[in-house]
Amino acid sequence: MKLRYSIAAAIPLLSAQAMAADLALKLEIPQLNVAEYHRPYIAAWLENADQKVVANLAVLYDTKKKDNAGTKWLKDMRQWWRKSGRDLAMPMDGVSGATKSPGEHTLSFPLSRDGLDKLPAGQYNLLVEVAREAGGREVVKVPLTWPLKAAQVASAKGKEEVGAVAVQLK
Repeated sequence: MKLRYSIAAAIPLLSAQAMAADLALKLEIPQLNVAEYHRPYIAAWLENADQKVVANLAVLYDTKKKDNAGTKWLKDMRQWWRKSGRDLAMPMDGVSGATKSPGEHTLSFPLSRDGLDKLPAGQYNLLVEVAREAGGREVVKVPLTWPLKAAQVASAKGKEEVGAVAVQLK
């Protein structure tokens, strides 16, 4: 049995932090009722229509282990690892950070970062991959249209390791 925090379907990202951002990613990490719970590793990145990574937005992992040993398990986020992760040196300023506890979390990214404001027009996907030690792995894909003509809110829902995922662009 697993417990989930309730979350509105549309997820109006109205926190002060989200309102200050150009791109806000809100995600729900469920509290799983398991014998040995480990916080999940999380990667969020943006892909173009050809499924090529155009930006790594966040990589959240166990940063407290000595000698950066938490990076050993980054490869458990298999899709992100194969597409981009194996070529990165962690920790990565502005991208890597500590993993999150169960609950709702909002991550904010300015569009000027990594040239996101200069992306060519087209269809993109924001992907969130979650992997947990002694647990499962899940990828959630949120489709986006670029460039912004008006504010956008797009969402998707995971089944096990991640709950609702919402992206607000403004």
